[in-house]
Amino acid sequence: MHNRVLSILLGLVLILMAACNSTPTTSNQTTASFETINQQSASATRVVALSSLSADIIAQLDATKLVGIPGSRLLQNDERFKNMTRVSEGRVPPNLEKIVALKPDLVVGAAGFAEQTTQKLKDLGIPVFLTKVDSWKSLNETTKTLAQLINADPQPLLNRYQTFLADKPNQNLSALVLVSRQPILTPNQSSWAGDLLNQFQVKNIAAQLQGKSPFGGYITLSPEKILQTDPDVLLVVDTEPGVVDFFKSQSFWKKLKATQNNRVYTFDYYGLVNPGSVEAIEKTCNQLRQVLSGTV
Repeated sequence: MHNRVLSILLGLVLILMAACNSTPTTSNQTTASFETINQQSASATRVVALSSLSADIIAQLDATKLVGIPGSRLLQNDERFKNMTRVSEGRVPPNLEKIVALKPDLVVGAAGFAEQTTQKLKDLGIPVFLTKVDSWKSLNETTKTLAQLINADPQPLLNRYQTFLADKPNQNLSALVLVSRQPILTPNQSSWAGDLLNQFQVKNIAAQLQGKSPFGGYITLSPEKILQTDPDVLLVVDTEPGVVDFFKSQSFWKKLKATQNNRVYTFDYYGLVNPGSVEAIEKTCNQLRQVLSGTV
């Protein structure tokens, strides 16, 4: 269990550090990289994905083009990937030799992750496209770009995304997301979680807050600040065993409106903090709909 906790916390740190360290991509920079890849490979037919989300998106667009995936728990029990080559396991960097052996004409990575590996692939002349999905808009744009790179139709998948946002509860609720306990981190508007709350028209109390957290899109909170914000709803991310019990043991917990009204909900890390996969996003959206409508 100790190793599992360390693995989860390391994953959380890596995803947040990536958001912080990756350079914001302008539309011109995105177009330039896309055009460069297109010159090298007009329509990729052998794609290696280094993130679970890009692997899932490509599989949904055209599974015949995907030849390599990461060793993510989100994909390991999925029949679509049963016989697919895993090019990484856990938090270990992707295996360069495995990737090259697959003879890919496109590798899709995530900005801020496995930078040494992706640079070596570029040096070998293998086209690399880096994604950064930190908002609903960027999810749509990434899907469109990947579809173009493998010559697939993105519209069915884009239409499916829209169903995730259907029937949003019309309630004026404030919410606070607690991502970790030491330090206590919460997403502002410049994060996937923050933007997802905005899509559901939830007042994210931390949306406009800025702080000293080294993680882009996230700020640190003190117990006093949490009491001051006093949200209608608390969303606690299950990043480690006992995280909810930890917060319950804090002196500020019982003073909050959300705890007094029994409106505290536990969410998975994938879907809310890290998009993870299309299914994880859909599951989180369904849970948000239930939570905000008060049906759970």
